Amino acid sequence: MAKFELKLPKMGESVAEATITSWLKDVGDTIEADEAVLEIATDKVDSEVPSEVDGVLLEKRFDVDEVVQVGQTIAIIETEGGGTVEVQAPATEPKKEETPKAAAEVAKTIVAAKETAQPVISSGDRFYSPLVKNIAKEEGISQAELDTIPGTGKDGRVTKNDIKSYLQSRSSASVEEVKSQPVVEQKTTVKTEAPSQPKQKPASTPVVASGEDEIIEMTRMGKLISKHMVESVQTSAHVQSFIEADVTEIWNWRNKHKDSFKKREGENLTFTPIFMEAVAKALRDFPMMNISVQGDNIIKKKHINLGMAAALPDGNLIVPVIKDADQLNLLGMAKKVNDLANRARENKLSPDDIQGGTYTVTNVGTFGSIMGTPIINQPQVGILALGAIRKVPAVIETPQGDFIGIRYKMFMSHSYDHRVVNGALGGQFVKAVKDYLEAWDSNREI
Repeated sequence: MAKFELKLPKMGESVAEATITSWLKDVGDTIEADEAVLEIATDKVDSEVPSEVDGVLLEKRFDVDEVVQVGQTIAIIETEGGGTVEVQAPATEPKKEETPKAAAEVAKTIVAAKETAQPVISSGDRFYSPLVKNIAKEEGISQAELDTIPGTGKDGRVTKNDIKSYLQSRSSASVEEVKSQPVVEQKTTVKTEAPSQPKQKPASTPVVASGEDEIIEMTRMGKLISKHMVESVQTSAHVQSFIEADVTEIWNWRNKHKDSFKKREGENLTFTPIFMEAVAKALRDFPMMNISVQGDNIIKKKHINLGMAAALPDGNLIVPVIKDADQLNLLGMAKKVNDLANRARENKLSPDDIQGGTYTVTNVGTFGSIMGTPIINQPQVGILALGAIRKVPAVIETPQGDFIGIRYKMFMSHSYDHRVVNGALGGQFVKAVKDYLEAWDSNREI
């Protein structure tokens, strides 16, 4: 028999850790190669960790809701065959040599602590992992105090990060309270116990729910999206530019080719790859839209990687990335768009599929909106919202004079970071996208 260490795999250039959301196998279960052993979640996407070997699950190194670093061993699998793979035990502090007197004092202290400490248990509907219980015990957090900590884990569980954040907030609140007390009240302050609640955010209007209202907890992804959107608004100075494009030639061209494309490629020909191609060309013309901000420095990106906001069945959004979009022809772009959209809907995107975006496009017209003011996807500096294509009366200029005709038009809304993108650049960029769309060759083949 041999022992195989299942490690957390690398999941993208900027992903260093993941949270275990559920174990799909129990200790003693038989596992086949490539079979999923557990599910994990990063701040970008959920995914499964498969086994690389056949065997039996011998040990789980982490519990649900614990955070694991890339490269750490998360499970031990016993396999057939000779030889043994050495399994490193979890890192521990080296033991210091102690004198008999010092050892006796330490033992005495430990015994006294065990006699006075009250064990933390899972209470009510709240479940606490062994890691959380140990932290609570070490930090002297009582059962009542632990029950007040809001949990961000699955089913509202308190995670390691939750309790660490609470301890940090509690320490800050204690320091601020002591500083704010007059000197004459120092004696009273010393006797006061540490506050049992974390430092509160600025007061907001209270929401009252009646007995007939339904309370729905946000999903994990919903919480992350909410957090990222607020951080983006607080980070970037959002400014918008709007422009209308005449896409009549594109509308007619697609109607002409969509059936033959479907028959030949087995896929739908949508407007999205056409718009993505125009955006990629505009980014090549205006490379200072393809940047990120890091402190006082601007990072000019070498690659044009287009994020494509896609709606998920549960109503949330995810942004898969088309790498080196400016290097694809229209057929390659259509294939890539369909592949990412399909895998997004089926929750089959890998962490690498949503990494490295340099600019994002979102289609608000899918749901009938004619325009929108999208929030920038950090750390990018721009995002383009595509409105619904509408059939409208318009003035048509000809050598014989102006006429009123029926045209297909759409609005494009460009949100950009005014810290580094001024109005001229923001307007010129979206104007370039419009010009590429309106110059569409109706004789083009795909």
